Amino acid sequence: MREFDLYPPMQLWLKAYLKDKYKSAEEIIVVDSHSERLDRVLRKYGIIQEEAIGVDIQIDVLGIVKKADEFKLFFIEAKKTSLTLRDLGQLWAYCKLIDPEEAFLMTSADLGSLNKLLNVYKREDLLDFGDGKRIKKMKIAIWNMQANAPNSASMIPKI
Repeated sequence: MREFDLYPPMQLWLKAYLKDKYKSAEEIIVVDSHSERLDRVLRKYGIIQEEAIGVDIQIDVLGIVKKADEFKLFFIEAKKTSLTLRDLGQLWAYCKLIDPEEAFLMTSADLGSLNKLLNVYKREDLLDFGDGKRIKKMKIAIWNMQANAPNSASMIPKI
């Protein structure tokens, strides 16, 4: 299996998750955006995100919820290997630059070295991002290949 194989089921899950959570949205878009810079993908949907212009950010699966002239972004970074601090750092940097509404780091393997940091040392503060007014948390989970959904028991923090 390749990491790429995780994108279609993750897209379907994110679309269902967003439809359930944002029932009044005018439009919900979920795309595999791993091969293109974020600013170019957003431009296709009429969104200009100043912080993304000219920055080499490539999100594996991107969700967009549109309502009137407002939009919210959702990121999924997919991994097929045990998670590392480097994986978390990559998503954290994207979140600090772009400030999506929610961001997920999901693996089809295991939590790897993040297990000790998050479950033993309880360092959920490492998941924090946001503009300072509102602190958000990245969500980490193991992707259940049979259910084509994140394993809710593995989700940190719980949703």
